[in-house]
Amino acid sequence: MKDKVRVVAVNYLNAKPLIKGIVQHSILDDIVLTTEYPAKAAQMLIEDKADIGLIPVAAMQQVPNGYIVGNYGIAANGRVASVCIFSQVPMEEITHVYLDYQSRTSVKLAQILLKKYFGKAVGYIPATEDYIQHIKGTVAGVIIGDRALEQLPNFRYIYDLATAWKSFTGLPFVFAAWIANKPLPDTFITAFDEANKLGLDHIGNVVAENPCPYYDLKKYYEEDIQFELTDDCHKGLEAYFGYLQELREELV
Repeated sequence: MKDKVRVVAVNYLNAKPLIKGIVQHSILDDIVLTTEYPAKAAQMLIEDKADIGLIPVAAMQQVPNGYIVGNYGIAANGRVASVCIFSQVPMEEITHVYLDYQSRTSVKLAQILLKKYFGKAVGYIPATEDYIQHIKGTVAGVIIGDRALEQLPNFRYIYDLATAWKSFTGLPFVFAAWIANKPLPDTFITAFDEANKLGLDHIGNVVAENPCPYYDLKKYYEEDIQFELTDDCHKGLEAYFGYLQELREELV
């Protein structure tokens, strides 16, 4: 390829297996790879500072000409562990919820589930960087990614959003997918899929290279996260976009 493809990926533990495969595959010669937190990665794709990105799926609708590339992403068919509402009181006592600033997909999922599944009307608080220490009393908070795994022992009530989504819809939830903002050659997409799979075939190496004292990464990668985007994953994504549209209309 004449020009290298600019690739951006989320820099959370959940993306490590996919990134591992990419850096070990010959496709690395054809790309420029950077990592960012989810919202920043999405913004890079929206602003055409990247050509393809592993980004939160809610941001896909803001990406000019955005479409899903390949067969891999970050999904869960039940418990995901790293996207939860954390609280010191049970759901019925929650009055306000902090919304994590790092991923629009997860906070919108929380809003959908709070209204449609949990039947809760709460006040929402935009999160600042230190918001976790303010989750107390009747104020809960959405925490995602590595920080969520680290906080699992620290809260009495934890509502896993992928578990709630599965109970609500019967479908998996897709948190992130590889999204492109321009046409890419089929040969590149095929090789990109091969690179993703290469990382998944070496989960043991990924676990060994990323010591995690607060969560069992082998369990995380092999039981909590679903990396292959199946037909049911795409159905779950369609359902999410439908509820997202409802949410937008209700806020107008």
